[in-house]
Amino acid sequence: MTAVELDLFSPAAVADPYAVFDHLRDTDPVHWSPRYRSWIVTRHADVSAALRDARFSSDRISPFVDAKLSGPDADPALRQTFAVLADWMVFKDPPDHTRLRRLLRTAFTPRSVAALEPRVRALSDELLDAVAGAGRADLVGSYAYPLTAAVIAEMLGVPAADRDLFKGWSDSISALVFAGLGTPERYERAADGMLELRDYLGDLAERATRDPGDDLVSALVQARDDDDSLSHDEVISTGVLLLFAGHETTTNLIGNGLLALLQHPDQRALLESGEVGIGPAIEEFLRYDGPAKTVVRQMAVDVELGGQVLRAGQRVFLCPPSANRDPAVFARPGELDLTRRENPHVGFGFGLHYCLGAPLARLEAGVAIPAVLDRLPGLELDPAAELSWAPVLLSRGLTGLPVRWRS
Repeated sequence: MTAVELDLFSPAAVADPYAVFDHLRDTDPVHWSPRYRSWIVTRHADVSAALRDARFSSDRISPFVDAKLSGPDADPALRQTFAVLADWMVFKDPPDHTRLRRLLRTAFTPRSVAALEPRVRALSDELLDAVAGAGRADLVGSYAYPLTAAVIAEMLGVPAADRDLFKGWSDSISALVFAGLGTPERYERAADGMLELRDYLGDLAERATRDPGDDLVSALVQARDDDDSLSHDEVISTGVLLLFAGHETTTNLIGNGLLALLQHPDQRALLESGEVGIGPAIEEFLRYDGPAKTVVRQMAVDVELGGQVLRAGQRVFLCPPSANRDPAVFARPGELDLTRRENPHVGFGFGLHYCLGAPLARLEAGVAIPAVLDRLPGLELDPAAELSWAPVLLSRGLTGLPVRWRS
């Protein structure tokens, strides 16, 4: 594969990026792509090392702002949009990242996540009740997305009547953050969605300051560590991040996991019989076809990796799907194996930026996937429909999961 031929947005690569990544990992594991003006890193050892290495900077917002939005002609709405993104913890390096993560951890504890399980089960049952009699549905649009969106919205204290607002805002921001194809107007759409969402969460934060409740926005407002606390802007930006990241990744984990089971009836039988628990199954879903396609880093200094010199200022795409199918680490990497014992996947990252929401994602998937198998007898892919994947560079998710069952 030559550099010119590498196209991660081709229909074949969007549907099955693994063939592209396998070839790169075998032939050019630290690959410079002129098309994307970026390095593409595909081996497990290199990806996991880079995720732990502070020289691979997470701050890709400041360089963009300096290059594109610092002039007098820059769109004020875009500047405000990127000001919100600049406060996202995932785009911060230490010490700013350390400070934000420490404060956020006080409002996002394992105990608080575990306490959500009864509500996640109730929401799952409500959504399945609504479709069970129909005999067919899109399990992304009718189940995985509304479930994960409702959970994070409730955590933040968003009234149920307002949840539909977030679908449009999230879609607009997603096209920007996840590097979507075919959306040349994505900056403008993202700006509109981001500023509306910022204002909405700003109102919630002000309300929580005056009258704090038992919700995550109130917890963010009150978060303290010694004499430190989140500023008003940081509360809003963190709320936007949690609302966006809190459903996007988990929606894809549930959708991709269900698809894997439907395409591998032998593995589905292991889960349904109880021979394999849902915990190990989720780890294998994360490895086999997880929700992250690439993780972006910006080189802070020159670094040698895999025989190449990555120069300061250059962009790097780390590829978890490729790392998670590296035969140097995983036996039979292209096979779904729920009985896999050694599973050092990088589905939630490594190091300082290990996904803070991983326990919540595991909880939601651990409830949602078995509930579908239990409630929808004879579940199978709808043979009259075609699967399609979102044409974005950073995430891996279905646009829909059309299925049918015996109603």
